[in-house]
Amino acid sequence: MTPTPSLQNDVDPRLLEVLVCPISHGPLDYDRQKGELISRKAGLAYPIREGVPVMLAEEARTLDEGE
Repeated sequence: MTPTPSLQNDVDPRLLEVLVCPISHGPLDYDRQKGELISRKAGLAYPIREGVPVMLAEEARTLDEGE
């Protein structure tokens, strides 16, 4: 079982409303359990570090099939 990220990884909900994927310019889904912002359109997951989304393509991981 994956440990739940600390409260430091929580992101301000107002920020989530305005962020878009820098690659696809599409919406992002917040995966609180993994501490990531997911761009299904681009197939990428952007990490959240200490409550700050890292919106760099080179820092994102590629989504596995079915994610």
